[in-house]
Amino acid sequence: MEIKTGYIYHIKDEFFKIINDENLMANHEQGRKRPTYFTIKDGEILWFIPLSSKVDKYRRVVNRKIQKYGFCNTIIIETIFEKEHAILLQNAFPTLEKYIDHVHMINGAEAKVPTNLKKKILSNFKSMMRMKERGIDLFFADIDKIKLQLLEEIKNPPKIGV
Repeated sequence: MEIKTGYIYHIKDEFFKIINDENLMANHEQGRKRPTYFTIKDGEILWFIPLSSKVDKYRRVVNRKIQKYGFCNTIIIETIFEKEHAILLQNAFPTLEKYIDHVHMINGAEAKVPTNLKKKILSNFKSMMRMKERGIDLFFADIDKIKLQLLEEIKNPPKIGV
């Protein structure tokens, strides 16, 4: 499967068992694979940004952040696939291609976000990463620890059947 930035994917449960970070969003909700993830391909590392249908909940969070800081770049609320979604950049985390379960499909086609929204997500994500480099961590999960664990897994893949 070719993984592309801007497309929407689902992740395997195995990832959450291996990573074991309590700040990652749960992978299941009412028996369905949730959430779906906007994906950024960064070499061997993929960045997953959850999409949530709980827009009212996150709209309140966005409004509080705007009142406090004058802006909010950690959550974007936009219409995707004819339905409003909250794009939760604050919940982003790194993963590897082997943990992707499948691409999300809409009407038989691979789901991807519109180009203008993709640019906005990438811009906000890069801004958050720059802030993190300056010591301001806006991510819920320990993305540095997860990334190190994944890079170690790439370098020293687990031995099967030993």
